[in-house]
This record gives sequence, structure tokens and C-alpha cells, in this order.
Amino acid sequence: MADTRWTLRPLRTADLPALLAVQRACYGDGLIESEAVYARRLASPAHRSLALVDCAEGAAGRLVAYLAAYRSTLGQVTPLHGDFGGGPESTQGTLYLHDMAVLPAFHGLGLAQRLLAAAWQGARADGLRRAALVSVQGTQAYWARQGFAVQALAHAAQRERLAGYGEGAVYMVREGSG
Repeated sequence: MADTRWTLRPLRTADLPALLAVQRACYGDGLIESEAVYARRLASPAHRSLALVDCAEGAAGRLVAYLAAYRSTLGQVTPLHGDFGGGPESTQGTLYLHDMAVLPAFHGLGLAQRLLAAAWQGARADGLRRAALVSVQGTQAYWARQGFAVQALAHAAQRERLAGYGEGAVYMVREGSG
């Protein structure tokens, strides 16, 4: 029997208050990004962001996890509080995973894996063959288990953007989107 408790769908502007609540529950103050930033990101034709909502009785479609992602260029880091670059016509072949968060009360249920599986499926459908991200807050081992490896950034401007994420932030790439 299929698990009908969870619904995956594109992240939309109406989700922003819930997204901000998930952010506050998951990150320290230094990594919180504003509603205005996310509104601009969702307006970008490059965005491929996903929402995961709880459809259990009484949950009323509550957003419990999200993945902010977009089409991008390999080696390009979105600055913290920055807009998504690229466009839907991008031929660079990279899905940039900017931010993924799951409410702590829902950890251990495989929700991050659901988001990632849907992202890979969408990436393949879009012709994207790799993914990239900035690992923060000690998540490098988690991302390595997902097939990502640390990759050096060639350009000083990109290394400066990476430094904006704080100590221990690393740029990681996964070849193959599935």
C-alpha cells in the first residue's frame, strides 16, 4: 500500500511562512534567509524547489520539509541571501541544491530521501547530469553518503561566496543525477 501521508510538490510563494518556520527550527540565526529572498528565488525560471507536506488527518497539508534547488552552472555558488542565477534554458547540466531542511520532529522518517529522489528524477527529466551544493554545519559526511564529493572552486569570487557560509563550509558535487 502506498504511503499517502506525504505529498511532494513544487515549492510556491504561499509556502514561504511555513518555509521560514522550518528554517528557524533547523538553523542558527546566521543562516536564516528572508521571505523576500525566497520570494525572488521562487520567481526565478531556474528554480526547481520542492515542498513536502504532511497530509495526515489533522495536519492540514502542513509543510514539514523543503528543498530549495535550481538549474545552475558547475562551480557557481549562490551567496547566502543571494538570488538564484541561471535559467530554464541553461545547458550547464547542474542542479544546485541550495537548502534542504526537515522539521526536527520529522527526522528519521526518510523525508530528506524523498526530497532528494524527487530532485534527481526532475533533474534527469531536465537533462541535468550532476548536482552541486554547499555543505554547512557539519553535514559533509551526510552529503558524501549521498554521492557528493568535495570539489575545489577555481575562481576567487566563488571561494569568497563559499566563505560567507561560515567555518567548515565546503562545495560538493555529485556526478550523475540518479
